[in-house]
Amino acid sequence: FVVFLLEEAGAIATSVPSGISALQALERCNPDLIISDIGMPEMDGYMLMQQIRETNRSIPAIALTAYAGELNEKQALSAGFQLHLSKPVDPIALIDAINALCPAETRC
Repeated sequence: FVVFLLEEAGAIATSVPSGISALQALERCNPDLIISDIGMPEMDGYMLMQQIRETNRSIPAIALTAYAGELNEKQALSAGFQLHLSKPVDPIALIDAINALCPAETRC
């Protein structure tokens, strides 16, 4: 659904099935934004973001997850995400969050 929503808003979106796949995709491209779930196979979203941040890449990132609550939000932010959104997410809230993090020339 998220890829569909982003493409309908004019974005070019790439979906990957796991954290490992995300790291591999980042070797080939330079995205304007990362949207990641926390619960993923092979490595969770916290570990993914920590590995991305260890490479000194400052790509804005949103944790979009069923793990709601203040503790989960704090953990996502400390891992390197800029925002934490709980599922199910309101499509307008997601687009607003993306626009708040992306440079003006790449906004939806």
